[in-house]
Amino acid sequence: MPEVNLSLPAVAVREIRLNTITGFEGTAEELVTQSRCGTIQERKRSFSQCLGCSTSNAACMVTLVQDGAVISHGPVGCSTCLHEFAFTYRVNAPLRGITKPTARHVYTTNLTEDETVFGGNEKLAATIRGVFERDHPNVIFIITTCASGIIGDDVEGVADAVEEEIGIPVVAIFCEGFRSKVWTTGFDAGYHGIARKIIKPPALDAEGNAIRRPVINVINFWGSDIFSAWFNRFGIEANYITPYSTVDSLAHASEAIASVQACSTLGSYMSSVLEQEYGVKAIRTSPPYGVPATDRWLRELGELLGKPEVAEQIIAEEREKYLSRIEELRAQLVGKTAYVTAGAGHGHSLLALLGELGLKAQGAAIFHHDPINDIEADESDALAHTVRDYGNVPNFNVCNKQEFELVNMLTRIRPDILLARHGGMTLWGAKLGIPSLLIGDEHYGMGYSGLVNYGERILETLENDEFVKNLERHAINPYTKWWLDQPTFTFLGAN
Repeated sequence: MPEVNLSLPAVAVREIRLNTITGFEGTAEELVTQSRCGTIQERKRSFSQCLGCSTSNAACMVTLVQDGAVISHGPVGCSTCLHEFAFTYRVNAPLRGITKPTARHVYTTNLTEDETVFGGNEKLAATIRGVFERDHPNVIFIITTCASGIIGDDVEGVADAVEEEIGIPVVAIFCEGFRSKVWTTGFDAGYHGIARKIIKPPALDAEGNAIRRPVINVINFWGSDIFSAWFNRFGIEANYITPYSTVDSLAHASEAIASVQACSTLGSYMSSVLEQEYGVKAIRTSPPYGVPATDRWLRELGELLGKPEVAEQIIAEEREKYLSRIEELRAQLVGKTAYVTAGAGHGHSLLALLGELGLKAQGAAIFHHDPINDIEADESDALAHTVRDYGNVPNFNVCNKQEFELVNMLTRIRPDILLARHGGMTLWGAKLGIPSLLIGDEHYGMGYSGLVNYGERILETLENDEFVKNLERHAINPYTKWWLDQPTFTFLGAN
């Protein structure tokens, strides 16, 4: 696996570390094959409509730490992502059984023209002190922006100096939007900062061995607590990273038995940090979406914990409870067509759900592709598993949220349903009269019960299409007939 270097203040971007690409069109099988043999190359666009920003992904991770505060070091406009995830923190709290989520503390240094000329170090230091005096958090995260990066502020130096003064961790997270065109580098940046400043080495026994607690780290976004029910059967508890975690729970992540991830895009970097630095084993197989993946995941978990019989018991019980209903749903959905747009790891999982439920995936717009991930194990390749378990996916597009390509493709293939991970994408299906489904809880589709959950929601969405049909008749498409008549990948260059 790629070597982790926590001595550096900034994480290596995915283009360098993982050879990540954002330009590809072909089939899923072709992408898997080219990734495995090392021939995959970036295809650049001569026109690009929009990009995601790494700053928002870093904010997604650290804003959700319960006893922390976050400072956006940049113009006030760049802090909007902090407020977005503060809202997310509150509305998703019930998914984790948190009835009274703590108030989020999010701030901006509000860099102006003066600071872009004379520097913002003093303003940053004053902001850190002010946040500490006002809120007394247990950690302060500083998220960098393009402005602070361009003017060359010494964010790490200021953070270290004020940290000594106030006595809590002050974590600099380098996630300027221009640093990487792969927005998921922001996840890595957030976890890199947490690993450098918050996670502590595990306690040692008399023989110098790490003391392990009956805990498994769950690296996720903000989904419901599906893992505790599985882990409790093994006598293990879940330690979530980072939504609704605390500084203390993060500090002791190094003492866990293992780490699992809801999405390899999100979690593979932190999993590799915990394994390389502290010996916390990473579950390598892809997350449990679909029957084969769930079986593989539970069996690897059982082997790692030394309780394979418990895993087999769970599998048998879950199959008996849910397989008949899954078969019913499959019979109702077989022959229906679908299109997926999502980030890489979760998008591959959604394709697996479709295959399991009998729908035909007509294509996918996946926001980036990592030929390898930080765990660098074949068994963690979710897309390869999906192709092997359910067959090839045509019209497979790797793009960084190029909505003009999505609208062009949807106009051509007209799937029965659009599955999306991000809210801004479902509106395009709805405007075209295509029933569109977005489920923000990434754990909703996990395991056998997840197949039932998704199958029932897909049926419900397909049956209630009157709104999108009416919307299609009245919506104004901003894309002209000229563009809709062009080949979808007109602006995507050759290899």
